[in-house]
Amino acid sequence: MTLETYFDFVILPILAISVMLVFIRLFKGPTVVDRVISLDLIITIGIGIITVYSIRSNQQIFLDVAIILALIAFLGTIAFAYYIEKQKDD
Repeated sequence: MTLETYFDFVILPILAISVMLVFIRLFKGPTVVDRVISLDLIITIGIGIITVYSIRSNQQIFLDVAIILALIAFLGTIAFAYYIEKQKDD
């Protein structure tokens, strides 16, 4: 089994199934916190998909895109935590 076959038949289907399950949590999430966590998880899975594609196509520029996306997701999580903390104080 080659690495490309492993990516195509094992890793990418697992990532696709996980995205679908997280989208269900995004739509059914009873609280705002559940929805924000699911959005963060979707971005993390997207980073995984970008990384797999980068390795599969042998183009390293996509890793830069994944790093930028990870930084944006981190800043979004920090902003949401700050918002929840301010809400708790009021």
